Amino acid sequence: MARLNVSSCFDSGNIEVVAADEPGELRLRIRRDVGDRHAQWFHFQLCNARDRACRMTIENAGEMSYPSGFEGYRAVASIDGETWFRVPTTFDGTQLVIEHTPEADQVSYAYFAPYSFERHQWLIATASDSPNVRSEVLCATPDGRPLTLLTVGEPGDDKIPVWITARQHPGETMAEWWVEGFLERLLDPEDGASRALLDRAVIYVVPNMNPDGSVRGHLRVNARGVNLNRAWRDPDEDESPEVFHVRAKMHETGVAFALDVHGDEGLPYNFIAGGEGVPRWDESMQSDLDAFKSLLADLSPDFQVEHGYDVDPPGSADLRKCTDYVAETFGCLAMTLEMPFKDAANHPMPEIGWSPARSAKLGAIFVDAIRMTLAKG
Repeated sequence: MARLNVSSCFDSGNIEVVAADEPGELRLRIRRDVGDRHAQWFHFQLCNARDRACRMTIENAGEMSYPSGFEGYRAVASIDGETWFRVPTTFDGTQLVIEHTPEADQVSYAYFAPYSFERHQWLIATASDSPNVRSEVLCATPDGRPLTLLTVGEPGDDKIPVWITARQHPGETMAEWWVEGFLERLLDPEDGASRALLDRAVIYVVPNMNPDGSVRGHLRVNARGVNLNRAWRDPDEDESPEVFHVRAKMHETGVAFALDVHGDEGLPYNFIAGGEGVPRWDESMQSDLDAFKSLLADLSPDFQVEHGYDVDPPGSADLRKCTDYVAETFGCLAMTLEMPFKDAANHPMPEIGWSPARSAKLGAIFVDAIRMTLAKG
């Protein structure tokens, strides 16, 4: 019988093999991001595994950036790389154990369904096919990849500038699945809500703010070890060119509405965090934020407003963060959307948990939410 084989030498791969003992005992470790400050993302392929009861132990899970993220968590697996399902997973505070008997010779496991750079390029190309879209490479990343901005609609003095950024933290792949769903609906010429939104607004979308970290299998930083969502106040053109050039483009176009799309390791909910702690925060900004969250909860049972981050006290905002920087600089409704790595506990689907399809469908719903919000303004 062929020996089990583990590989992570591919786009977004991340695992180190400590030992691969027969018949199915595997001892593994997650490789840390550049700079050694962060780790949690894993993605690997197991071969020669058909019908073998495999027990895969990630020995350093308790040393990760967010150990609580593994509590109540189940890893995802896929045979074809398209359909991902949850598999039995336990965490004792130190080790994460994945137990699975594959029905195929080859199976992949990951922290969440990966979104490959190849698919990212396909997303850019497909969107650019629309006559309503222009794609622009803002800069080369430190590893030499294109950082691409999609402009949907025709800019003009009568158009409201809306900005959407995603995947500043590369391991939060649900963010780009969200963008795919959002763009698919936004670019549907037969969708009345999308057409109405584009009559009022021009939408600027950066589908992946951190392509280098994505390909490298990082959780949180770019190729230079920079957490991009802590670089907005003073971005460095060499160390964080992704933020430097996106921020410059925002100042060129102006921003009237901004959404930064993320995933949260610990909280099993979809929720929004605002810029409540910025110095210029006032009752009007609070009203706009509350109204948007309430509207989104009405539009999608997968979204909720009860659970989320603690609200920043007045004047305590961290202007290194995208949402806080944009809210303070432009005085607009700026928000961070967080989606779970686990499941949406308020509206669960235990077999799949939170998933690419659910992320995409939530993205599509934002077309309605943004359109209705701008119409009120």
